[in-house]
Amino acid sequence: MCPDVLAECDNTGRPTPWRKNFAVLFSSRRPRQQRLVMAVRGGAGVGKSHFVRSMAEANLGRLCIFDVERKSRLLKGNGEVFDGLEIEHPDELPEFIDWALSGEGQEQNYGCYALDSWASYFSAKHSEMVAAVRDRTGDHLAQPSAEELAADQMILQGVLRRLCIESGKSVVIVDQIPAKGKEAKEDNEVGRVLPMTASGLEYFVDIMVEVSLQERDGEVVRVFQIVKSNSPAFEVGFELTGGVTFTDFINHMKRESGTDLPMETPRASTVPETLEEKPSPLSLVAPTLTVQELIAKAERHGFKVADIVTGAKLYHNQTNIYRLAPEQISDLDRRISARIERMNPTAGGDQTDAAKQPATNTEPNARTAPARNLKRA
Repeated sequence: MCPDVLAECDNTGRPTPWRKNFAVLFSSRRPRQQRLVMAVRGGAGVGKSHFVRSMAEANLGRLCIFDVERKSRLLKGNGEVFDGLEIEHPDELPEFIDWALSGEGQEQNYGCYALDSWASYFSAKHSEMVAAVRDRTGDHLAQPSAEELAADQMILQGVLRRLCIESGKSVVIVDQIPAKGKEAKEDNEVGRVLPMTASGLEYFVDIMVEVSLQERDGEVVRVFQIVKSNSPAFEVGFELTGGVTFTDFINHMKRESGTDLPMETPRASTVPETLEEKPSPLSLVAPTLTVQELIAKAERHGFKVADIVTGAKLYHNQTNIYRLAPEQISDLDRRISARIERMNPTAGGDQTDAAKQPATNTEPNARTAPARNLKRA
């Protein structure tokens, strides 16, 4: 079953457009749960994965790690305290996320998610695009254009959108330190990719934290420093040092923001999410006139098919009367009826064949007046 009662689901479990008989009660969309979405980036071995594992002890519910780097096996409690799902191929990641958010994975009642790491997924997919460009151009040094890079980034960011926005849960996205300086960019091709991942990632998270090992007061300590922030609770430059966990960031956010929204489970809503709309009363719709019926009516009153063709071309720029839209046929019928009334004022519109009587003429040599062209109607 799809978690959204307002929408039906397709075969991937994603919601399809709203049902017509339901209306959203907008007051039900006020936030009922506090959450923290953050990006943690740093070099190898600084403790990013261990910080992610600390989410399992933050009383947020069961943790699900999408492990692109396949290192969650090194973390204690995998399969017991949390679930680390190894992503064997980057193309599997969107399917795993759909499974967790909208598929059978909902039965696991995950309360928070982590992606380890965004850079590994992005660089793997980006390298596939570079290889495709070089195969297409025949140049083994070719690089994607700016338009191709932008399109590639927008598609791959669908993963971030699903996790950081649509999940509605606390999320940690692990990333690498972007390459700094021209030399680093020339050393490896990943240097072109990482600045793009950071520039795209910052729009989906509340805060971006840089983790590093530094020597302070003669000791090497782990430093978590805020480098980008969309939250007033975390100022750029704010630091936490030592054995920092995800709970430390949550406690700091609670103190600074002063919010009373719960972190564990959503607060019960006092209003229904939707209101069922009352069906609108039925209205009578006039039967649609067909081209054949229009021709028959015209011929009964002395017009020819050529007159209808002329009118269709003049008023609707259509030379094939069998391609006329219903409203165009109705318009020509109105014009024919108006012409008939002017030709025979006592007729009052269309008549049945049995009711029609031929008009008599007092002059023996008088001829029946030819039907006038529809063009003047």
